[in-house]
Amino acid sequence: MSGRARLGRVTTPIKKRWADGDTTLGAWLAIPNPVLAEATARAGFDYVCIDTQHGAVEYSDAVGMIQGILLGGSSPIVRVPWNEPGIIGKMLDAGAHGVIIPMVNTVAEAEAASRACRYALHGGARSYGPTTTAMRVDGGYVPWAAENVACIPMIETTTAVENLDDILAVDGIDAVYVGPADLSLTLGLQPGNHDDVEAFASALATIVDGCRRAGVVAGIHASGPLTPKRVGQGFGMVTVTTDIVAARIGYAAELELARSGDTDGEGGDLY
Repeated sequence: MSGRARLGRVTTPIKKRWADGDTTLGAWLAIPNPVLAEATARAGFDYVCIDTQHGAVEYSDAVGMIQGILLGGSSPIVRVPWNEPGIIGKMLDAGAHGVIIPMVNTVAEAEAASRACRYALHGGARSYGPTTTAMRVDGGYVPWAAENVACIPMIETTTAVENLDDILAVDGIDAVYVGPADLSLTLGLQPGNHDDVEAFASALATIVDGCRRAGVVAGIHASGPLTPKRVGQGFGMVTVTTDIVAARIGYAAELELARSGDTDGEGGDLY
């Protein structure tokens, strides 16, 4: 170990976990708060994703949240607002171990996503300037990034499913991530999970099968109760819950206990 100071538990980048054959379970953050980010990481998730597309998180928030996730011992990833190289590079420079990139529907869009995540030495077009993250790695950031930065396009439309094999063949794609809501919308369904609908179930099976053949990790947005099913289907990256959902469930459960009238309850941790 070098003389560099490191705080928190040892963080294993998500790409390394996949290389080791691990199934990775994660959490999703839409609330811009570094303390919450650290607390979420300390719960034991393999990765914690910061949502800058639909969440209330700006870049300045994400910098501190990434630090909190690293301090908590989890691998920070970011869902960027769009497939745009400037913001992809900026989030990686801030210390994200990977980026989830929305609405990648074609080979050209997948190639653009991959280039934005890689430096020229490795076939990409990412600009060099890892001011924040370079101080966290030994041996130089460029080789570290080549080994550890994960490019994760979203497969969330019927068009993307139709182009799946060609997208998966793009060099530098480490995983794809299914957005069930948008996939459902393009199938003519309401946002959500529709495993009882053949078209939806078939799309998920097609994605998992394609990823297995290509050696790419299949990821998906889920929930706690749904996660075992998704893992059983072959998804190796599953988001278990979000901060807002977990807060609602936790608050409701505590309030129900408080109103139960049960005077034999045991005290829990205050912090």
